[in-house]
Amino acid sequence: MSQGRYVVIMAGGKGERFWPQSRLRKPKHLLPIVGETPMLTQTVERLEDLVPPENVLVITNAEQREAVLEGCPMLPAENVIAEPVGRDTAAAVGLATVLVADRDPEATFAMLPADHVIKDSKGFQSVLSAAFAAAGQEDALVTVGIQAAYPATGYGYIHRGDVAGEAEGRKVYTVKAFREKPDQETATRYVESGEYYWNAGMFAWRVPVISREFEQHTPGLWEALGAITDGLKQDQPLDKLLAEHYPNLEKISIDYAVMEKASTVRVLESDFDWDDVGEWPAVERHYDKDEAGNVTRGRIVIQDGSGNIVVNDGKHTTALIGVEDLIVVQTPDATLVCPKDRAQEIKALVRKLGEDPEFSHLL
Repeated sequence: MSQGRYVVIMAGGKGERFWPQSRLRKPKHLLPIVGETPMLTQTVERLEDLVPPENVLVITNAEQREAVLEGCPMLPAENVIAEPVGRDTAAAVGLATVLVADRDPEATFAMLPADHVIKDSKGFQSVLSAAFAAAGQEDALVTVGIQAAYPATGYGYIHRGDVAGEAEGRKVYTVKAFREKPDQETATRYVESGEYYWNAGMFAWRVPVISREFEQHTPGLWEALGAITDGLKQDQPLDKLLAEHYPNLEKISIDYAVMEKASTVRVLESDFDWDDVGEWPAVERHYDKDEAGNVTRGRIVIQDGSGNIVVNDGKHTTALIGVEDLIVVQTPDATLVCPKDRAQEIKALVRKLGEDPEFSHLL
């Protein structure tokens, strides 16, 4: 394991598409949506033997920090940092840069999402190690591209260019462009070309390189982060520095702020399994179905029903008769019943609940 390599995990989302199980204080990445342990716990454990635990940081929010500590006892408590407010991914990456630089100004660090399903841990480690190596070979921002298995319209894409070199036996490619979520026709064209990867939001870079990119492309954001840097050098408490300065940071994604503007971006192709499990229907890909195509977790009885996804906490029984292609999720204080083909509307439902004080406790 390299002492000069760090990983920062972004774990501050709400997971609204997995309501009613996913809530603000315990969202998707803190739940065993797929597997027996929380998604974040799986992400941290996946780094074992690649990066020492003291070099793994988690950026979350104040509401979730205690749950993160509970789910990741292998991490030092000071490595779990709570944003006082959410300011999108550019602010999170900028904060990560400041925190890693405070420990090692020449370090290489990776940014990872908290809630992806990857079962091939060794394959993942091999690709991430190569990404670290590629970031150390030149002043470039490095990302990992996921092989596009089908023309998905829910993912952004990375347009791969020519071979730029090699890292640990893996080809390193230039990046022509980052593309936003396409329509079906465009996505089909992307996949058929063989030149596009899904953008999974996995990055690696050296502290000086990403710092220069921030300074060049988002000088206001970088200057504001400088106040946190200065405070750390003066041994001021991090939580007080964040409370004072973080709410003032520009709210913008790292893709818009830096990645789409940077002159030297590289991509490595993944060869491990990957799924972002973005909404309830995705769990079907990871669990066995019964003879009628139902996926169940908990105490479930289905009579004359097919193609359903039914989940409860195992403490009571959920029974279905004569229905098909439904999502039914039961928790102690809320029940969701939704056609599978309307799962994308759950997020809007959660927003609607938030507008009514009577239901605010369900968020």
